[in-house]
Amino acid sequence: MSNNLNFVFLVPTMTMVLAHPLGAQQPQQPVTMTLEAAIRRAWTGQPGLQAGEAMVDRAKSEADAMRDLNLPTVSLSAGLMRTDQPMMAFGMKLNQARITQMDFNPASLNKPDAITGVGGGLTLSQPLYTGGRLTAARKAGGAMADAEAASQSHRRQQVALAVVQAYFGAQVAEQGKVYAEDTLRQAREVEHFVQARVEQGLMLQAEGLRIRAYRAQAEAGLMEARQRVASARSGLALLTGMEAVPVTLATSLNAGSIPAAGDVPGNRGDLQAARFQWQAAQQGAKAAQGSLLPEVGLNLGLGTMHNTWSSGGNWSEISLGFKWNLFSAPDRRRVSSAKAMERAASFNLRWQEQVAGRETSEARLAIESASARIKMAQEAVEASESVRTLRQARHREGLLPLTEVLDAEAGLSGARTLLLNSQYELRVSRAQLSLAQGQPIEGVQ
Repeated sequence: MSNNLNFVFLVPTMTMVLAHPLGAQQPQQPVTMTLEAAIRRAWTGQPGLQAGEAMVDRAKSEADAMRDLNLPTVSLSAGLMRTDQPMMAFGMKLNQARITQMDFNPASLNKPDAITGVGGGLTLSQPLYTGGRLTAARKAGGAMADAEAASQSHRRQQVALAVVQAYFGAQVAEQGKVYAEDTLRQAREVEHFVQARVEQGLMLQAEGLRIRAYRAQAEAGLMEARQRVASARSGLALLTGMEAVPVTLATSLNAGSIPAAGDVPGNRGDLQAARFQWQAAQQGAKAAQGSLLPEVGLNLGLGTMHNTWSSGGNWSEISLGFKWNLFSAPDRRRVSSAKAMERAASFNLRWQEQVAGRETSEARLAIESASARIKMAQEAVEASESVRTLRQARHREGLLPLTEVLDAEAGLSGARTLLLNSQYELRVSRAQLSLAQGQPIEGVQ
């Protein structure tokens, strides 16, 4: 059985004829694609993974923002104001450094004329102590970014598994079509022989009708096999983003060509993500507890207010502030919520570990079962091919009824199907074991 199967994506194509002499046919070179190349194409062109990369970038930006929370904040303000509000008018004049004795006149104080001022300020604020909230927020942001990156790594491996299933599913579908064509060819040969004997009066009309029905079933089976090939091709094209060109799948379905996954677990992305999420939840609980502690901050400021370009006042300020919310019901509720989130993340990590353990066990059992079935299916195919050849020869000699020939064909079809399905399940199960253990699928890094 050949494992290098051609399958073609059918699309309209344009042929450039000006570069060659008229009437010359330029043969189209077949394009080969290995499984590794298919996986890498899916990693670079799959829209779902591209969306995941954007989510990783977002998480990294959020982590950078959290990391910079303990840096000073510099604010610049500027504005134009015109007012006759008594307190504001007096304060604006004071800021402009143009208070005179007449400004203390009660009439001027009570009903001042509208004045205009242009001013600005520069303020620097530096948190000095926040009860550990900023440090915890920085660590939580970093953990969430790591969790998103680990989740993306696991998504890539899941896509790689899907490519393995689609790639070898296309090979199995193509080989199934070859088997269906062989069955139809044999059915037509037997039908031709039986119909000739019926016409000669050497066989009953019922035998001719029976083989005719069998041949019709074989034709229907071939149509179904072609449909499966088209479906498998489209699935692989969807994952890899391949253009519709002739492609030869160069990687053999034979699972003996790859090493089995080892017993040492690798870096499984979803488990890593769950651990990072737990770490982030722990830091989130610490940040919530820090909201119940006092905070200390430093402020530095420069300001100016002018009534003309050359006339105005300037000032500076420095302040060291202390603030402590002695009681805040919402803050205490947030602490309880953060602790519940931490417990949930811990339980989720434990659950993910149990799921990973079960998936590893199931994949190993599937590998053992598929390996055993392959050996039996190979024996069954060899025996069924011999039985078919023998029964067809004896039927032509008139020593066996037609039903024996049809039974041999059915037995061979069943054995071939078992062999193909077992080879496919073995290859996919090994990829599933790699996924379960966090190892590179098919060795593709």
